[in-house]
Order: sequence, then C-alpha cells, then structure tokens
Amino acid sequence: MPHADYPSAIDRETAWLDVRRRIDALIEGETDWVAAMASVACELHQAFEYFHWTGFYRAIGGELVVGPYQGGPGCLRIQLGRGVCGTAAVTLRTQLVPDVNAYPGHIACSSTTRSEIVVPIVGPDGKLLAVLDVDSNGPDAFDAAGDQKHLESLCRKLGDQFG
Repeated sequence: MPHADYPSAIDRETAWLDVRRRIDALIEGETDWVAAMASVACELHQAFEYFHWTGFYRAIGGELVVGPYQGGPGCLRIQLGRGVCGTAAVTLRTQLVPDVNAYPGHIACSSTTRSEIVVPIVGPDGKLLAVLDVDSNGPDAFDAAGDQKHLESLCRKLGDQFG
C-alpha cells in the first residue's frame, strides 16, 4: 500500500512520462556529459517532491566522485563497494533501499535521508560511467514499478549516449 505522503501509482506514472519527455528533449543531440547530468539532475529533482537529493557520482580513478546534483551537500567521494552507491557501482545493479538505517554499511552523507535508490550508468562497452543517486527524507519513498523502472530506462539511455 502506498505511503499517504507519496503520489499514487497513476500520478507517479504521469509525472514520469512528463519528465522523461522533457529530459529526452533537453539532452537530444547533447555531446557534453556534464551538461546532460546537470540537466537530468535538475529535471528529476524539480519533478518529484519526494526527491530530496538527486545527482550523480562519476566513476573516476577507482572511486565515485560527486558530479552534478540538486539538494544539500553530498559526499564528495565514495569508495567502490561502500554504501548504497558503491554497491550499485560494483554490482552494476540498482539498489532500492526503503530504509537506509537498515542497510549494512550505509554512508550517511545527510542525517535526514531515510530511503534511497541508486542506478548504475554503464556504457555500451560494459564500463561503469557513473551512478544516479536519489535520496528521500521519507521512508520507503521509491517503488520498483515506477521509479526504478523509469530511472533504469533513463540510465540506459545515458549510458548509450555518453558511453
């Protein structure tokens, strides 16, 4: 049963379709990876009230380095394999975490974060480019049928376009 503070599945799907149209139009033909990440972070953050930190960690030199984001300060660097972001980076699998306090090894970049979803962005060659990290101050904010599905689709597009 959806949390009362979050949009219904129908409202969430409508919002996703709308934001995806905007993002696709913004990054169509874009060749600069940083410009695309900045635009995506901004659009996602503005589209969903429960997205409290929305941004990218870039895979650079064997670690994750903060990239364009919206929200309060985040961690600047995350070791591969550490926390939710580092786990997504190493496993190349989405991490959907309804309660960050129950996640072993969670890195608390913000003390207000309660739930999180992290999606890896992989180029056509299979190389990790970045992870897209979205935090919410509410518990169990993200769902697999809406948020995870659409974020994974978006990250596949980014990987194909910028990999």
